[in-house]
Amino acid sequence: MTRPGHFVLLALLGATMPALAQTAPPDPPITIDTHVDIPFTYMREARFDVGKDTSLKVDLGKMERGGLNAAFFVIWVPQHKLDAAGYAKAVRQAETKYEAIGRMLMRYPDRIRLATSPAQALANHKAGLLSAMIGIENAYSLGHDLHRLDAAYDRGARYVGLVHVGDNDLCTSSQPDTEHGEPAMNSADDHGMTDFGRKVVARANALGMMVDISHASDACARDVLAASKAPIIASHSGARAVLDNPRNLPDDLLRAVAANGGVVQAVAYKEFLKKDPARAAAEEKLQAEVARQAGDKEYDSDKHDYLPAMAAGMAKIEQKYPLATVAEYVRQIRHIADVAGVDHVGIASDFDGGGGITGWKDASETRNLTAALRRAGFSDTDIAKIWGGNLLRVWREVERDAQH
Repeated sequence: MTRPGHFVLLALLGATMPALAQTAPPDPPITIDTHVDIPFTYMREARFDVGKDTSLKVDLGKMERGGLNAAFFVIWVPQHKLDAAGYAKAVRQAETKYEAIGRMLMRYPDRIRLATSPAQALANHKAGLLSAMIGIENAYSLGHDLHRLDAAYDRGARYVGLVHVGDNDLCTSSQPDTEHGEPAMNSADDHGMTDFGRKVVARANALGMMVDISHASDACARDVLAASKAPIIASHSGARAVLDNPRNLPDDLLRAVAANGGVVQAVAYKEFLKKDPARAAAEEKLQAEVARQAGDKEYDSDKHDYLPAMAAGMAKIEQKYPLATVAEYVRQIRHIADVAGVDHVGIASDFDGGGGITGWKDASETRNLTAALRRAGFSDTDIAKIWGGNLLRVWREVERDAQH
């Protein structure tokens, strides 16, 4: 015979058990994205005021809602000629981005703070604040002046990416301008790193600034590994064995970065995850058409990417040619973890620089990636390493080895 009290107990169990089963898994201790681009008019135009809802893939609201705690905002400049005029332009372009990040930090100190050390990033997170870190993409913006690396460090930059698309004065690129005579990657004339590049690596080591090999040629990456006295990073790269793209790293370099103590930040960028030439052609056609409608001869991502015509055109392309998925992205992460070790892989979105995939289209969907990592069999301990622990370890070691 069942006593009345048992009905009460069973009712309580029935009420509480489903709720327990539906409890969301915990977020990682800290989530760090090592590559977020910003337009040149960031925080200058109202549409790029990230304290409000914007068309950008990363703004403060999206970070807060999605659980993205910290991001490296990138000082990127395009490659110009290796002459005085080109260097001067690059320096000016970089300055606009440093100022833009400063504007964000001054305008929203109750939501986001600069972090120039792992300790600061963790302290900000503990205080319920987002963290902004600064990374350099294309050290061409140094204007061939080593002193500007010190100035960048003083302004908060904590990694320096040596090169971008096209060779520069530091090293050869994984995507050289072969149409204008630059040697193909891995050809006999691919010289790797220059003497100036070696000086930049040595000075970055002395300052406690991480050196980034993303976009570098294989030869340059090997030169950096030989020259650096501290662990290095690839701030946004993939695995070439999974998808054959020159921006992805071959397995021997994945192992070499691990042996160096560094970390490869797997990137959620469509072209490094999925081959889709038809989509690429459709996007190129759309870009040309949107530029023409705007009265311009050439497509400019800063000017045209956020126009309504571009958004409408991309929506149609997306229906016909879907992006890579979070599951395909996690496949890259799994490969890097298998080859280099789970202590040597991290996360990068490349948001607002072309990044964004099905399931992680912007910072508001960050928890989808955490869930996908769990579904792929990564433990909570591993996920904590991948989302931020590995990068913080490398950063601490680079700080420890600094001589300034």
